[in-house]
Amino acid sequence: PSLKTVRELLYKRGHAKQHKQRIPISDNSVITTSLGEKGIYGMEDLVHEIYTVGPNFKAANNFLWPFKLSAPKGGFKCKRHGYCEMKGGDWGNREENINELISRMN
Repeated sequence: PSLKTVRELLYKRGHAKQHKQRIPISDNSVITTSLGEKGIYGMEDLVHEIYTVGPNFKAANNFLWPFKLSAPKGGFKCKRHGYCEMKGGDWGNREENINELISRMN
């Protein structure tokens, strides 16, 4: 995914995992209290760490709650066939086209 896609996902759908609870990231203090000792003090530091898969990626990834995406606008074409098959389904490896799907689901 592109930097723009990662940034939009984290700003819109990003929630923190603290004490086994899902907490919305409303300000940078939520991030600083959990990841401050790793050098991640704000949302842009978190975006940079996730996008570049930096040295503290594992801690940053474990800090985030899994995203809850909605169904894509316009729906799926055909769920039975793979994306790279002749019939052109929806499941499978999209490679560069993942940004378009995430933007429809976000």
